[in-house]
Amino acid sequence: MKGPAAYFPAIEKKYGRPVAEWKELIRAAMPAKHMELVNLLKNEHGMGHGHANALVAHTLAEGTKQ
Repeated sequence: MKGPAAYFPAIEKKYGRPVAEWKELIRAAMPAKHMELVNLLKNEHGMGHGHANALVAHTLAEGTKQ
């Protein structure tokens, strides 16, 4: 795995939820700016900046596909 997806196993292990759930949560908060979504994960879910940024970047890169 390369790029943001390289963080996914650690994110699932540390925060106890599958990446698909995090992506759903991010999509539900859209439209929003990248950093607004990162701050949502950090402030409301206690996620570290690197993990939050990786999830948001990967989700936004996918667009609106489910």
